[in-house]
Amino acid sequence: METTINETLRKNQLSVTDSRKKILELFLQTQGALAHSDVEKQTGTLFDRVTIYRTLQTFVEKGIIHTIPTADNSVKYALCIDECTEGHHHDNHVHFVCDECNTTFCLTHVQIPSVKLPGGFTGKQTDVIISGICSRCGNQ
Repeated sequence: METTINETLRKNQLSVTDSRKKILELFLQTQGALAHSDVEKQTGTLFDRVTIYRTLQTFVEKGIIHTIPTADNSVKYALCIDECTEGHHHDNHVHFVCDECNTTFCLTHVQIPSVKLPGGFTGKQTDVIISGICSRCGNQ
């Protein structure tokens, strides 16, 4: 896995630092999305809040992770599955939030439908969040 992490960082012209390696490793090992606080909890005292925030922002800018809005106006982050590049995200999929376990999943096979906007409006991003019970919680 370390080879994949180092390759991803180098491919995106990023220095290979301990914080970037550890945070990217968390995303690779996690099913679902992570909030800043999740990353903080899982890295313990290794990195301060600012380092984590800057790393997440850099990963978003480079197209390594994408943001997912939440009902409480915070943000979660998930790995980009598509070939996103710096400044160009192509994560045009639905996100699902489980009401039981509170996990946010990227449903990459469910595309966001095209929305016809009125004249004079130009869309930049469309977010579709579906809440309900995930397959893990529903099969208990």
